[in-house]
Amino acid sequence: MAVLASGTGTILEAILHAGVPVAVVLADRQCRALDVAASAGVEAVLVDRREWGGFGRAFDRRGYTEALTAALAARAVDLVCMAGFGTVLDAPVHDAFPGRILNTHPSLLPAFPGWHAVRDALAAGAAESGCTVHVATLELDAGPVLAQESVPVRAGDTPETLHERIKAVERRLYPETILRVLAGHGQLAGRSTR
Repeated sequence: MAVLASGTGTILEAILHAGVPVAVVLADRQCRALDVAASAGVEAVLVDRREWGGFGRAFDRRGYTEALTAALAARAVDLVCMAGFGTVLDAPVHDAFPGRILNTHPSLLPAFPGWHAVRDALAAGAAESGCTVHVATLELDAGPVLAQESVPVRAGDTPETLHERIKAVERRLYPETILRVLAGHGQLAGRSTR
């Protein structure tokens, strides 16, 4: 199994702490998640976006996706789990790992897809938000839902306070769901996994 990360590595820490067998961690930028992986004795690989145009309009999404997919294929991984991965990937990775890419999202999908889900939920006056673990597809945050858990919105919540409560759920729900999928008790793309 591979984990894709971009940030502090707290989701990765939860995955590792739960005993999920992670073979490699790939990141799109220099980040703490690479240090978390290395400290746990897991191969840590940087596939830096800057080599494909960085973070602006010049970014070559397809070229970057092809390079990341090649790095995954070279390690013969069977399942890919995004853990705070900040790059939207193009078709080549979905073609190489059809129905075998998982993601976690800070809302009760299909409500509030996209990068600003927590802020959007608060702006809409939602009474609850939560966490969704789903199969990643080419369409952003639209794949089959594997698990969800709600988190109530409290009076006075800010995006930061609500997101922290969602993250607490996410750090438990995501590893549990990954382990269920690995054990063959989760459905991926209409088929049982081993």
